[in-house]
Amino acid sequence: MRILFAGTPDIAVPVLDALSKKYDICGVLTNPDTVQGRKKTLQPPPVKIKAEELGLKVYQPEKLNNEFYSLIRGLNADILICFAYGKIFKKEFLELFPFGGLNIHPSLLPKYRGPSPISVAILNGDSISGITIQRLALKMDSGNILLQEEFCINKDDTTQSLTERVAHLSSDYMLQVMEDIVNSRVKERAQDDSKATFCKLIKKEDGLINWSLPGEQLVNQIRAFNPWPLAHTTFGDKNLNILEAEIALNVPEGEPGQVLEYSKQRGFLVKTGDGGIYITRLQLQSKKVLDYKSFNNGVQNFVGTKLG
Repeated sequence: MRILFAGTPDIAVPVLDALSKKYDICGVLTNPDTVQGRKKTLQPPPVKIKAEELGLKVYQPEKLNNEFYSLIRGLNADILICFAYGKIFKKEFLELFPFGGLNIHPSLLPKYRGPSPISVAILNGDSISGITIQRLALKMDSGNILLQEEFCINKDDTTQSLTERVAHLSSDYMLQVMEDIVNSRVKERAQDDSKATFCKLIKKEDGLINWSLPGEQLVNQIRAFNPWPLAHTTFGDKNLNILEAEIALNVPEGEPGQVLEYSKQRGFLVKTGDGGIYITRLQLQSKKVLDYKSFNNGVQNFVGTKLG
């Protein structure tokens, strides 16, 4: 079975690695290198780095056009496997593969179709999510389901921790589906489009904290936007990233955003719309990420100020 693999970020790397040990990866499709940092250096996608380590041929087209279709046709790939590639495939491209295309989506489809299901599940306070392996279809995340497995979202999970878990689990699930395909025992079921919900691409401004919101909602926002774009507010004239926080009980009176007190056991108590939260990890503009004790030792006049 010859596979064309399509993926870009870290989450897709373990799946590529696992497939390469059992199948013939005839090519790896990923996004072009991007300019990053103050020095404007070109940074290759994580999937490209792994593919080159494995000695695989890498393709990084700006556009998926007819010329590229001809190139891929020459690979004689049997199947396309996609995980977080970042581009939409047209009918003409999918028709190049006799066994079609498969996509890994980190949600219990048809829930959370779209580009940010892990973050949105945390943002909404979900306790259960999952992984779906589906047929690639012209309509985003709407293809038939070949495999779907649930997992629990812990109260301290972040997008970072869940992404790492999904990456690990997806490798085993994809190998399972591939074995079923090779042995002609695949069972598929259609999605119920009437139950579909959608999530949007997350932007930097989504991380801005509104301290008038309930504390639980803010804690979910902090978890959901770690590691990007990070939940953020302002302290004086500087930006302040909040990386970890927990709900506080029996909170004294104050204005939303006010830093009420410092606890050596819990962190900085900040007033919210319905109570308060303890901030335990934070990062002042242009500084390193610190735990609350280190931050308290290095920053003066934090308690009593109003954030935002």
